Amino acid sequence: MKKIIPLFSYVFHPIFIPVYATLFYLFSNNSYFFTQEKYFILLQVLIITVLIPILFFFLLRATGKIGSIMAPLLAERKIPLLIQCFLIILLVRQSITVDRHPVLHFFLLGALFSTLIALFLLFVKTKASLHMMGISALTVFVFGLSVHYQSQNIFAITFLTITNGFVASSRLVMKAHTSMELIIGVLLGSIPQILLLYLWL
Repeated sequence: MKKIIPLFSYVFHPIFIPVYATLFYLFSNNSYFFTQEKYFILLQVLIITVLIPILFFFLLRATGKIGSIMAPLLAERKIPLLIQCFLIILLVRQSITVDRHPVLHFFLLGALFSTLIALFLLFVKTKASLHMMGISALTVFVFGLSVHYQSQNIFAITFLTITNGFVASSRLVMKAHTSMELIIGVLLGSIPQILLLYLWL
């Protein structure tokens, strides 16, 4: 079991969470988007939140600024989080705008607030679990979509709720975080999403 649990840290790495949220937004609840438009939106999110950060990761690793994709040290997390903030801002201002895709826009806006707070905490020597921040934000978002579309996404919500536990366990097994850092991550991920639900529900 200890060999399987760490897989959750990779499958639900925070870099993939915006893509998962976009997939659920576009391909569930009988969304009104045409198929071509769905793939175009997904491609934009994939490039900006996954491919570009991966390129920056290799650049930072080559220059010795970061050691691994999990970025265990406080100093290693500052530049990646700063880059992620700028990329999310680019996405919500130029592509996933409030007038074109309000639901996804507010999810990304919540992710931006969470990332900014996580970045600020680094300067006061406090590390939050970015994994828990991501998976908890996704769980709240899927719950919000279920309410918004008045659909029964019980399986997805249950799956994500259980996944929160597996991701938390994986971080503890890998000795990447303390219990308090996991709790901080959950709060950082869920609270902005909960507050922003009132703007799009």
